[in-house]
Amino acid sequence: MSPSRAADFKTCPLLYRFRSIDRLPERPTPDQLRGTLVHAVLDRLFDLPAQQRTPNRAAELVEPQWRRMVEEQPELLGVFAQAPAGLGEAPAEQARPQQAVPRQAPLDQGAPDQGARGQGAPEQGAPEQGAPEQGAPEQGAPEQGAPAAPGPRDAAVTPEEFLAAARDLLGGYFSVEDPRRLAPADRECLVSVEVDDGRLLLRGYIDRLDVSPAGDLRVVDYKTGGAPREAFEARALFQLKFYALVLWRTRGVVPKVLRLLYLKDAEVCDYTPEVDELDRFERTLIALWQAIDRATEQRDFRPKPSRLCGWCAHQALCPAFGGTPPPFPVLPAAAPIEPPDPMDD
Repeated sequence: MSPSRAADFKTCPLLYRFRSIDRLPERPTPDQLRGTLVHAVLDRLFDLPAQQRTPNRAAELVEPQWRRMVEEQPELLGVFAQAPAGLGEAPAEQARPQQAVPRQAPLDQGAPDQGARGQGAPEQGAPEQGAPEQGAPEQGAPEQGAPAAPGPRDAAVTPEEFLAAARDLLGGYFSVEDPRRLAPADRECLVSVEVDDGRLLLRGYIDRLDVSPAGDLRVVDYKTGGAPREAFEARALFQLKFYALVLWRTRGVVPKVLRLLYLKDAEVCDYTPEVDELDRFERTLIALWQAIDRATEQRDFRPKPSRLCGWCAHQALCPAFGGTPPPFPVLPAAAPIEPPDPMDD
């Protein structure tokens, strides 16, 4: 299980099925692709000597990283109303018709499972009847309630606006951190651990892991969306608590700081987890996985309508909107490890 897949199941069990079992393709939004691009630039920035990690140098990395992304996936140009010339446009022999970009393979083995980078947040303690209540959406997402009309998933954006917005987000990063003074121990690093006597494997990718000379750990996650309201900070910290639990179980050290960097708003959210809290959190994840396992065995993933439905790519297949899900697929014996997926950011 990954943070992203846990968030999917909490938000809507049917959404979890569509993404992790059916693996239905989803066309990324401009905001999702921008998040992927900014994460790539920040990762590349720390490959440079410390003195070169400046705002201007980061801005210069935006276009080359976008070109690299498009060379690897030419269909990403479909995010624009018209394919731009000179901004990573694929050569003619590589050009392909616009199509939905499949999500990465889920993290689990057998039964489905992120996020790498999700924003779900179960409350501490075991979920009632195997299905935790849905957490509140982050700022910028619709409030929960009755199903809403589709949200602005396909808002028109020009290439210039897309890249300019990425540079603006990087400006927000430099407002809260000076990368010239940092020496990350790991970036985009895979962490994993087995819990519940080996019945559940937790794994995911950490944006950045800092280690002090004294051995203190700081887990850092970049967020390109807006900072959540104070009441929803616990939800936003779910992903980092997940990583803190894995690090505690694998290294025997509870991270000193869990840090969320909200680049859009240039805000920092720090949190210090406690051992008892992580122990309770582990029990929550085990209960959540048991709920997922039962739903998989019974092939029973029901929709959970809310205003977040307006941001869902699969309304046409959802019974809550008069649709019919595809036949339940035969599950593979194993699934590959999921690479970082900042599109969930």
